[in-house]
Amino acid sequence: MKICIAQLNPTIGDLPGNAQQILDAAQQAASQGASVLLTPELSLCGYPPRDLLLNPGFVEAMERQLTELAQQLPSQLHVLVGTVQRNPQAHQGGKPLYNSIACLLGGKVQHQFHKRLLPTYDVFDEHRYFEPHSQSHHFSLSDGDREACGNRDRSYRIGVTICEDIWNDEEFWSQRHYTCNPLADLANAQVDLIVNLSASPYSVGKQQLRESMLSHAARRYQVPILYVNQVGGNDDLIFDGRSVAFNGDGSLVYRGRGCETDFAQLELTQTGLSQAEVVPLPDCREAEIWAALVLGVRDYVRKCGFSKIVLGVSGGIDSALVAAIAAEAVGPENVLGVLMSSPYTSEGSVTDAIALAENLGIQTHHLHIEAAMTSFDKTLAELFAGTESGVAEENLQSRIRGTLLMAISNKLGHLLISTGNKSEMSVGYCTLYGDMDGGLAAIADVPKTQVYALCRWLNQRQPGVEVIPETIITKPPSAELKPNQTDQDSLPPYDELDDILHRWIECHQSAAEIVEAGYARETVDRVIQLVSRAEFKRRQAAPGLKITDRAFGTGWRMPIACRRGDIR
Repeated sequence: MKICIAQLNPTIGDLPGNAQQILDAAQQAASQGASVLLTPELSLCGYPPRDLLLNPGFVEAMERQLTELAQQLPSQLHVLVGTVQRNPQAHQGGKPLYNSIACLLGGKVQHQFHKRLLPTYDVFDEHRYFEPHSQSHHFSLSDGDREACGNRDRSYRIGVTICEDIWNDEEFWSQRHYTCNPLADLANAQVDLIVNLSASPYSVGKQQLRESMLSHAARRYQVPILYVNQVGGNDDLIFDGRSVAFNGDGSLVYRGRGCETDFAQLELTQTGLSQAEVVPLPDCREAEIWAALVLGVRDYVRKCGFSKIVLGVSGGIDSALVAAIAAEAVGPENVLGVLMSSPYTSEGSVTDAIALAENLGIQTHHLHIEAAMTSFDKTLAELFAGTESGVAEENLQSRIRGTLLMAISNKLGHLLISTGNKSEMSVGYCTLYGDMDGGLAAIADVPKTQVYALCRWLNQRQPGVEVIPETIITKPPSAELKPNQTDQDSLPPYDELDDILHRWIECHQSAAEIVEAGYARETVDRVIQLVSRAEFKRRQAAPGLKITDRAFGTGWRMPIACRRGDIR
């Protein structure tokens, strides 16, 4: 039996466009003689649809689109489509919808499968919309499909799971996070194949975890597992694809492409799944992150209806990396880099910014903000009389730049991308309504040390081709808001800061545990205090692309007005 995988990139809410992607894949599968086509979780509406699901009109439109799609599909092809179904028992208590898979065949819905395990951790909030289903289900090919089944006396039994349903094997995780294990239930039903239709967000190194978990499950239950994942950027979330298949002995027989759409065909026989293409994983951490960030920026721009990007280029390493990502994502001809010099801007910064733009092939425009600074000083002179110049005046420079960039975005219709990194966002080393301005924060989940690593990797990727000028990488980082300023005037060294932040934010270590790792108590307490105090800034920041297990986005839900007390 031939099974095709469509690793799709849906746009949330674009029901006709997403249906067309499914139809195109179905026609390709039918032309190759396939019996089954698999698409990702919620492939009809895109994942995550969030509060669109609270709109009855949206759900009704999805139902109409599913009916129309079923009638357009090749009649002999089983097409598994991610959609929502109404919960007929909702009036007795429970959520009104199921997160479902509809098996379309012969112009109508032949089977429905509902998600059993609904995640509520990190970026997930599925209990807000969906009712968990109580049973796992499978389907069998009908008698009319005997030829596809190798003329066996019985049909293939295919168990259907949806994303989180496979993430609860107590033997792999050493404990259960939910009361049931859908994989075990399907294995007990003696299915011939388990398919998992997913929309699993990307984070660094997650694919290795997925593959370890799936290989273990296939081996434990001695049943092949075929996993198809959504690809694409949706707001702050990136979906990396990399669909995979494992045989019942745990061996990998297929891996799809990362960070791009893909289509593949596998054959299920009495001995398991046939060997197919195994696309190599990225050869280093930087290559993996780079592909994800480029995808995230490209899709955010495209799906929000933009075609061009504007950003401030300061001659610093953060804006250099973001400019390189933008150029790769939408093409250098569609990127405008704006230099905004003040009296504190060094000649080297201007030279570096221009050299970067030439290396990337992006357009630039140079604005001077000294006159605007003087105007603000005069306007505020009476109110600020008797005070010393300090942070307020420094931040005015950043806010002037932010205002200019937003004006350019507004006038030219370019998407403004901000350039702050995770280290700065964590401790508030950024200016609200200044350098935080923008529609997307491309590297808001990339620590400063990783920014350096990515820039070095870019320069090594093609021998002899300099992308980031070496002087940008080697000079001390500075906001250049006052004479001889460097970041380390206000912050610990970035290698130290990033490790403390990683332990506190992502590993949930206590201050005592971080001190035990070798850091001064005074430094640890100060960093933790800065993280807490910067919450009001992060709440107003542009969406930031998530690449780590713990990002300042939809999965970060800290209060602003609170007293931490002795919580350390």
